[in-house]
Amino acid sequence: MADRADLTQRFLAAAGWDGADRSALAGDASARRYERLRLDGRPAVLMDAPPERGESTERFARMADWLSGQGYSAPVVLAADHGAGFLLLEDLGDALVARLVAEDPARERPLYTAATDFLTDLHHHAPPDFVAPLDGPALAALVTLTPRWYLPGIGAAETPAALALPEQIAETYRRLADPALVTALRDFHAENLIWLPERQGHARLGLLDFQDAVAAHPAYDLVSLLQDARRDVSPETETAMLARYTSAIGRDADQFAAVYALLGAQRALRIVGVFARLTLHFGKPHYLGYLPRVWGYLQRNLSHPALADLARTVAEALPEPTPERVQRIKDQCGSYPTP
Repeated sequence: MADRADLTQRFLAAAGWDGADRSALAGDASARRYERLRLDGRPAVLMDAPPERGESTERFARMADWLSGQGYSAPVVLAADHGAGFLLLEDLGDALVARLVAEDPARERPLYTAATDFLTDLHHHAPPDFVAPLDGPALAALVTLTPRWYLPGIGAAETPAALALPEQIAETYRRLADPALVTALRDFHAENLIWLPERQGHARLGLLDFQDAVAAHPAYDLVSLLQDARRDVSPETETAMLARYTSAIGRDADQFAAVYALLGAQRALRIVGVFARLTLHFGKPHYLGYLPRVWGYLQRNLSHPALADLARTVAEALPEPTPERVQRIKDQCGSYPTP
């Protein structure tokens, strides 16, 4: 059987990019790899997404086509081999929103305004029929990995409170959330957004990493944007964007804020488990550096009065990731099989 390097060469040759200069691009928490290509002055991006590791280029291509059909800036698919797990994509450049804001903090408000307005527009379109719903039961299922990975990692036992967390998430969602769902790109944050000022309207926001798009509550991607695990968003910007979004769509601000807090808590709980698993099983300990920020989001969201019961359960179920506990997870890096 051909190895991955041989398959890559065959794909590039078939696509007419044999002999291109290749350089690695920063990856993400998945098994996908990216390379920037240049051939005769033309740029492109290679996505290497091995199907045997659970990746799907078909999901990306289908969602990219749908987004482009709405007038948004998803990368154009230049060539594809879904069976082998390769895509050749339009290169949208390096102007990541995260990078632009880091270079000039004064750009945070206008760039986050553009991202929020994009979500407002996106949510006026009915979700495509091929995305799965991320409703209460699905949100609850995603939290099951937190006690499964975080608690053993810190040397704590699963308790009845920990096992009750998923159902409490589902019940709180049933109590608070409107059942109407919108398209959510799911990993909608500053490192997956590219600023394209030469384009017009919402197309100025280049989109990456949307292959896991779902139909979710309107607050889901807003939480992803404003409670970013990788960087701090100023409290003033978060408050302003929440108000801007709810005003634009005509939502009751107090009701929306309660669901926003719930989804922020759910996401933070899930991320704690994801980061523990990435370290313990996949040998990627650098994600643990984001745990203090994520834990801070969790506590802030749980302070909402509508989440009082969930806050009590979390306090009983999950010990705080102190430096000593985080170090314990690091000391076991890459040593856990999949349970």
